[in-house]
Amino acid sequence: MFDTFAGLPVHILVVHVAVVLIPLSAIGAILIAARPKALRLFGAATVIGATVGVIASVVAELSGNALAGRVGWSEEHAAYGDVFPIAAWVFLVLLVVFWIFARGVPLNRNRPLWLKVFGAVLILAAIGITYFTVLTGYSGSKAAWSDIVENSQPGTFAPPD
Repeated sequence: MFDTFAGLPVHILVVHVAVVLIPLSAIGAILIAARPKALRLFGAATVIGATVGVIASVVAELSGNALAGRVGWSEEHAAYGDVFPIAAWVFLVLLVVFWIFARGVPLNRNRPLWLKVFGAVLILAAIGITYFTVLTGYSGSKAAWSDIVENSQPGTFAPPD
């Protein structure tokens, strides 16, 4: 089920969903934590995007294991790939908890101190998950492409006429 879809590895298809939605949701999380008005504008979309991104990260891990069974694996990428869905889940839980509590604070009132502190934790988690997304994606790209790029020259293949 997690091996191929339409002749292509599922991992290659689904990993891009996580790589786009998790950092995009992190930007949304930073906005809603820093600006109360942003919560009403982007809060639900941020939570939905993060949820889809987390699901994609779990499918990416499972499909990555299936792909590794076909082509081998990079120890570095496998290590990041095993931890990434867990980190994404932690980010999602922090985001949802913040979103639920912050929605109860009317716009004309200041957020309580504990919620501001929780928002700061959410911002740090958003920065952390974005960094971890880059590390995981970079290690996967390096594993897939470094040998090909190192063993080829620019301009070797001409585009078709």
